[in-house]
Amino acid sequence: MPFQTLDALQGGANRTGSSTLLVETREAHDEARRLTALHRAEILDTPPEPEFDRLAHFAATLLQAPTALVSLVDEHRQWFKARVGMDVCETPRAVSFCSVAIRQSGLFEITDAAADPRFRSNPLVTDKPGIRYYAGVPLTASGGERLGTICVIDYAPRPAMDARHRSMLTMLAAVTMREIELRHIVQAASARSR
Repeated sequence: MPFQTLDALQGGANRTGSSTLLVETREAHDEARRLTALHRAEILDTPPEPEFDRLAHFAATLLQAPTALVSLVDEHRQWFKARVGMDVCETPRAVSFCSVAIRQSGLFEITDAAADPRFRSNPLVTDKPGIRYYAGVPLTASGGERLGTICVIDYAPRPAMDARHRSMLTMLAAVTMREIELRHIVQAASARSR
């Protein structure tokens, strides 16, 4: 009974609490399904690969950003499959911009993180690296699960992207996800042939 509401359990006594419980139960189910899809892709903690490095470099160049990442959001961390302009290979999920971005169906953009109430006290904003601008598009698997993002970061505020650049980053997300899925298919075929 994963979606039984509090109303049903309490005989209809708590209307407000039931909708909250239902949303939380659905979110927990969606997160479990998302994490299963991420782990099934067998890409976490793998060595750098040129296909993904090229996509990160292309995003940084195309959008004239000092940092670009192919980020995968695991249960407690975000891990970078590819990175340009970032020395670390992961950060805690609790401070991750990408963990917010994967809750969106399309582009998630913050033009000035220091002025945004959701992020202004985030240590990635207040301390090094000092993120001010973020734009990321979810990497959405064929089953609809959002595994991570391809994103660009700047250390100064920027104006919102125009429609052309939004479209380009969205296309890069689709290509990145296709690479993840193709990589998984090739590895599965290789394992079967052994």
